[in-house]
Amino acid sequence: MEIALFSPSSLFVEEEEERDVEEADLQDHQQYVERTHTFSGMLLTIREFSFHQFNANLLWPGTFVFGEWLSENKHLLEGKHILELGSGTGALAIFIRKSFGVDITTSDFDDKELEENIAHNCKINEVNVLPHIRHTWGEDFPVSEPYWDLIIASDILLYVKQYSNLVKTLSFLLKSYKQNKSNELAGSSEIRRIVTVSGEELQLQKPLFLMSWRRRIGGEEVSFFSSCEDAGLVVKHIGSRVYCISHS
Repeated sequence: MEIALFSPSSLFVEEEEERDVEEADLQDHQQYVERTHTFSGMLLTIREFSFHQFNANLLWPGTFVFGEWLSENKHLLEGKHILELGSGTGALAIFIRKSFGVDITTSDFDDKELEENIAHNCKINEVNVLPHIRHTWGEDFPVSEPYWDLIIASDILLYVKQYSNLVKTLSFLLKSYKQNKSNELAGSSEIRRIVTVSGEELQLQKPLFLMSWRRRIGGEEVSFFSSCEDAGLVVKHIGSRVYCISHS
């Protein structure tokens, strides 16, 4: 398994300004590299950007850890309509689709090349192209009545300046949720239920946001969690690196 390497300095806000000139030059000469990665025993071939201004080119270590955690708790995925925020290359969504056959939609900021690359990765891994939503956090969401029971993300707290925008988008998705008719027909309309997660019984409320995140140097992510709580959301730490956020 090849895991993308990155500079620790990229975790700090100042890095964004320092890279502006370099980013502009690289964007004019976009190149790709294909790598083989292993997700819980499944081999996937993923085409990655050599460079992307918001690190959508990288597969972060947390993605693989989250894939394993979801495999261990696959009952949380079964029968769900899933939306992934910050899909990047689409690797995690492709793994979930191939492993569990669930309905999953990818999303990332409004970028045509990124969407086309996810579609490419679906095809080379023999998956029907997944529905994709272009959305820049903080802006109006293109779906007025979100129906996703489960929202997932991995390693999306790199840019502190985006925390408020992410909370705004997340609040909309959780608070404006509309029960999908297909779920009602399948008898899964229950909002709160007791489930076992990593061996522990928890009462969870849908829609849920499950996020994999490993504490970084500086601990800036604490402000994200506190902002979620200020927005009326409930934050639970339910795994070694997994957080669950729901509407109160």
